[in-house]
Amino acid sequence: MTPRPAVLLTLIGLSLLGVSGSALADPPPVRTPVIVAAIGDSLTDARSHGGRFLDLLRARCPNSRFDNYGVGGQMVNQMRHRFADEVFAPGKPAYTHVIVFGGVNDLYSDLTAGRTPAKIEQDLARMYEEAHRRGAKVVAVTVAPWGGFTRYFNASRSAATLEVNRWILAQRDASAIEAAVDAYKLLSCGDPTTLCPSYAVPNKDGLHFGDEGHKRLGEAMLAQVFSSCA
Repeated sequence: MTPRPAVLLTLIGLSLLGVSGSALADPPPVRTPVIVAAIGDSLTDARSHGGRFLDLLRARCPNSRFDNYGVGGQMVNQMRHRFADEVFAPGKPAYTHVIVFGGVNDLYSDLTAGRTPAKIEQDLARMYEEAHRRGAKVVAVTVAPWGGFTRYFNASRSAATLEVNRWILAQRDASAIEAAVDAYKLLSCGDPTTLCPSYAVPNKDGLHFGDEGHKRLGEAMLAQVFSSCA
């Protein structure tokens, strides 16, 4: 199709000004630094070799900040009790996002600590609400596959895991939180209840995932939440 005269004149004028057609393309997205707090259990706690998904985000977002508040062995009610005092204490930065990743310790403490999906969801919701009150966006992470942790895993706890994870994803779908990263789906292959073998190594307990698993989780967070970070 022959360009219309007005369009042709515009193109000629731009050419005379030294503007190429490629310069008319959409500009690259604006990249913005983010300030992120991550709260969780041993899967986040760097002292127990967790939280390496944050290392990937730090490398890909060099002008941003990712602080780790993971404490190994904690249930989400314990995280909730320290949440405001630690993450939002005086002198802390104004976090733009909070990553909340917990629940597995609660799920296998159903008998010893009376932890139920309803209680887990209530404690998670209170952390989500507190983060919002402080002006931070919430990035929730579903409970990762832990069926290989055979000492504690059973059919009842498997069903409870799915219930909690459905609730977390429903919070995203209802716009009660800004994002939900589905670690349960991301880190399994074949049997959906267990870690993919390549993600589990070098750990052997069926609960803690290794470098490849952390990389997979970090890449998902980058793609879904922090793609425009600086």
